Amino acid sequence: MDTTDKNSILIVDDEKLNLKVLLSILHGDYTLYTAKDGPTAIEMARENSPDLILLDIIMPGMSGYEVLSVLKKDDKTRPIPVIFITGLDSKEEEEKGLSMEAADYIGKPFSSAIVKLRVKNQIQIVNQIRTIERLSRLDQLTGIPNRRSLDQQMVMDWGLAIREQIPLGLLMTDVDKFKVYNDTYGHLQGDVVLQMVARTFGQVLKRSGDFAARYGGEEFCVLLPNTDIDGAVVIAEQIRKSIENLIIPCADGSTTKVTISIGAHSLIPTKDDTIPGLIEKADQALYDAKETGRNRVCRYIESK
Repeated sequence: MDTTDKNSILIVDDEKLNLKVLLSILHGDYTLYTAKDGPTAIEMARENSPDLILLDIIMPGMSGYEVLSVLKKDDKTRPIPVIFITGLDSKEEEEKGLSMEAADYIGKPFSSAIVKLRVKNQIQIVNQIRTIERLSRLDQLTGIPNRRSLDQQMVMDWGLAIREQIPLGLLMTDVDKFKVYNDTYGHLQGDVVLQMVARTFGQVLKRSGDFAARYGGEEFCVLLPNTDIDGAVVIAEQIRKSIENLIIPCADGSTTKVTISIGAHSLIPTKDDTIPGLIEKADQALYDAKETGRNRVCRYIESK
């Protein structure tokens, strides 16, 4: 397995022998990091965002309890599950750790089988949560990001545009006469259209920062970081032409076609601008595109 596909674990223990034993037990299955003291562990957790931390309780200078307390106060490290590794055999100590949101305990001396099973259980939970979170951000029909994911991405891109004073482009798109298409060919065929339109965004958008999402119904939205209005219109036109050229298969062997209308807007945001304002102006441009004949791109024009 390539290391990029492996889950990662940070092992924190001040005893070299303990580190060596744990490394030998877990080697090969995970990407492993090590730290010998609390401050280093905290720094590495923030830097590497491991999937799991194995944390010794008794360490000089800063105990495992203190390290866990710091990790749980940091938004970046709070979600990382922590398994305490300890030679302490006390119900009170175990209760204290669990009350601080430790995920589990592994006792010393280490049993290879126990270490592997307890680590495997936590990693499975991490991966399951990650899968659920990923699916919750995707539109079930088209497989591209949904409205919730778009809202989160827009906040991040907006903040970057303000900090760097760079333009943020937005395309609001709508499949033309989609209700008529659904009434003519049926909703299942309408689903095929939406899926093919969604795939087209991925084929046209080449930059890693460009972000397409299903906005709702037959509407899609595209975020274009560091893109002025001229650049946004160029990309919008590429999308429009690609969808106009789509040949959409039907269940009976025939084919159909659809077109799309796009409204474009871009701005370098100031403190007086808002995300809803950006959406409203791109939406107004989309309205203009539909009102002036559809299958076209319109940019937002400020009313006099």
